[in-house]
Amino acid sequence: FMITSNISNAVNALNQGELVAIPTETVYGLAGSAFNEHAIDKIFQLKNRPTCNPLILHTHSIEEVLKFVQYIPPAAMKLAEAFWPGPLTLLLPKKSNIPNSVTSGSHLVAVRIPNHAVTLSLLQQLDFPLVAPSANPYTRISPTNAKMVDDYFGEALPVILEGDICAKGIESTIVGFHANIPVIYRQGAISVDAIEFIAGKSKVQATKKEKVTTPGMSPMHYAPKTKFCIVDSVLDFIYENRDLKIGALTLGKLEVNLPNTTNINLSIAADLEEASTNLYKSMYDLDGMGLDCIIIEQFPEIGIGKSLNDRILRASFR
Repeated sequence: FMITSNISNAVNALNQGELVAIPTETVYGLAGSAFNEHAIDKIFQLKNRPTCNPLILHTHSIEEVLKFVQYIPPAAMKLAEAFWPGPLTLLLPKKSNIPNSVTSGSHLVAVRIPNHAVTLSLLQQLDFPLVAPSANPYTRISPTNAKMVDDYFGEALPVILEGDICAKGIESTIVGFHANIPVIYRQGAISVDAIEFIAGKSKVQATKKEKVTTPGMSPMHYAPKTKFCIVDSVLDFIYENRDLKIGALTLGKLEVNLPNTTNINLSIAADLEEASTNLYKSMYDLDGMGLDCIIIEQFPEIGIGKSLNDRILRASFR
């Protein structure tokens, strides 16, 4: 099958304990049954992901979520009603039917309802929720289209569901709760401002080196193989390093036409949502060009710009 639009191929593979790649509005997921230990093991092995790094549970409705969690606190319910289906992952106390291998032993499970017609339809046809981290080898750039997944895993996956380019282009925002106060464990496609507008003041958890307690907390992540640098000025860097083959990711009016530089503009209109859609795919394309380095300036620290800065910071972490 490989890349296909036929959802029943994916249903059959998942029912047999196989893994399939699924499109979501954030990035492509590497999905298996949350109730099948063999499938869960296979996800960790195929990604080369440490088993101490928990997985996100995907289902299709709040009624379904309630089968897997003990309760949903009031602040969490407000966020769920505002943003589901969508790029919001909630950390909630799990029921015993969720295997400890999904949560890496934690009593909390990360859950979301993705906003993608193909995957919602798939989830409705299954008798179990799916666990689905991003469909990339651990620490590499998350895929935002089916071809990227195929490049990474090829024959190892029987089915990659076609779902066009992922509209949001970066991962979900992960929110936990401490005494009903939202704690943002991973900044993502929903901005901190949007979370706080619905659920009140939140705390943003810093990424620490020592302990990964929720998905998406590992410091080095989303990284190309090519050296990736955040610079104060793209143009200054290029002029100072004319002997290097450079890939430049730019925003807005900044266009670079120089012989040693390949430039991809993430959004001519400097629209951060559009830049978000294009970021991983553009990093991936430059990564395949045999360049000496890929450079980018920080995004404006507003709205989703904060989440984009989180991603490029981790990509540059060496």
